[in-house]
Amino acid sequence: MSSPGSSGKDFTYSGSGTNSQGNHWCSRDYGTGSHSNGYGQGDAYHYSNRDGSYYYSNSDGSTYYNNGKGDSVYTPASEKK
Repeated sequence: MSSPGSSGKDFTYSGSGTNSQGNHWCSRDYGTGSHSNGYGQGDAYHYSNRDGSYYYSNSDGSTYYNNGKGDSVYTPASEKK
């Protein structure tokens, strides 16, 4: 199963855990040929939040957010400043 906006590239999991708010996160490392998101947790990551919402930061610089209530926003890398 691939994540929204997944590029289909090979990756390795570089970390996961639960933050102080009880939200799960997982980061993925796509290697040196990918576009780093600059957050220092690998080249891509996602949060699965306790309220049912989730957020993806993809290796191509795009993001995806779903509020868990049927509303979602996808932002292509080309639209990010």
